[in-house]
Amino acid sequence: MNPQVETEFQTQNDSKDTFLADVLEGFKSSPKKLHSKYFYDEAGDRLFQQIMNMPDYYLTDCELDIFKNKTELLAKSILIDNEPFDLIELGAGDAMKSSFLLEHLTKKNIDFTYMPIDISGHILEELDEKFRKDLPELEVITLEGDYFDMLDRAMTISQRRKVVLFLGGNIGNMDMGESYHFCRELRRKLNRGDILLIGFDLKKNPHTILNAYNDEAGITSSFNLNLLIRMNRELEADFDVLNYQHYQTYDPISGACKSYLVSLTEQNVHIGNQIFRFEENELIDMEISQKFSQDDISKLARDSKFHIINEIVDSKKWFVDSIWQVL
Repeated sequence: MNPQVETEFQTQNDSKDTFLADVLEGFKSSPKKLHSKYFYDEAGDRLFQQIMNMPDYYLTDCELDIFKNKTELLAKSILIDNEPFDLIELGAGDAMKSSFLLEHLTKKNIDFTYMPIDISGHILEELDEKFRKDLPELEVITLEGDYFDMLDRAMTISQRRKVVLFLGGNIGNMDMGESYHFCRELRRKLNRGDILLIGFDLKKNPHTILNAYNDEAGITSSFNLNLLIRMNRELEADFDVLNYQHYQTYDPISGACKSYLVSLTEQNVHIGNQIFRFEENELIDMEISQKFSQDDISKLARDSKFHIINEIVDSKKWFVDSIWQVL
């Protein structure tokens, strides 16, 4: 393994024009909708780190349990005859969970390159600094931008086999239709023999799920409202965040856990040169956090032309890292 750490900070983050276009498109739909990918400015990054540290937000601990205590099993599931590969992480964040796998593979002298993809350049800068200090022998190429744009970029960097990580239950940030489209698109971009390790939050007691997204401290509320603050700053909007309230709901049948902002009064909001009318109690659809059954996961893999080669659950059996291979 080359001990030299190579960093490529891509500058393909969403531009202001794209941000504005997405907001205007979402606000012309019914109900009004915002894209959750825009949660993650610097303040949003900090708030999400706080959310992940909350006691009721079980997702982090459950998947961390897998990566910390079943690292050897994870490694065996993605290795093929010690063949060199690129380990690509979609939405890497602080790599808290994947760090256990990275350290394990590095200590085993496995020949691989880590390619974290994230929309937040701020997060990637911190991640690069962390690995330079804690795991200097790890070869890292950071890629800033949208998942598929940067996956395309990663595919051109080398011809080696790819192992893609999509952790944290992030597949749940799409509705079921979007999940199918996402996995089919991943399959289209990957080659035969490539592997996808994807984390799914499993259906469980509805109260456990709802409490994870409706904390009493109001951090999740602040996380949602911060997007309005970002729009004020970057898009010349004039939201009064005191006129909006976070509302969370979970449907245990469909598995859809959804976040909304509720307009507390009749009001007009300017975004650039456009005006949007809000009625009292009108909703903004902010985010979905889809939960899955084992049947849901099997159908998703099969429909997307992947083969499930292993499934690793946490000690509570609340979360599963499902390991798929391209047929």
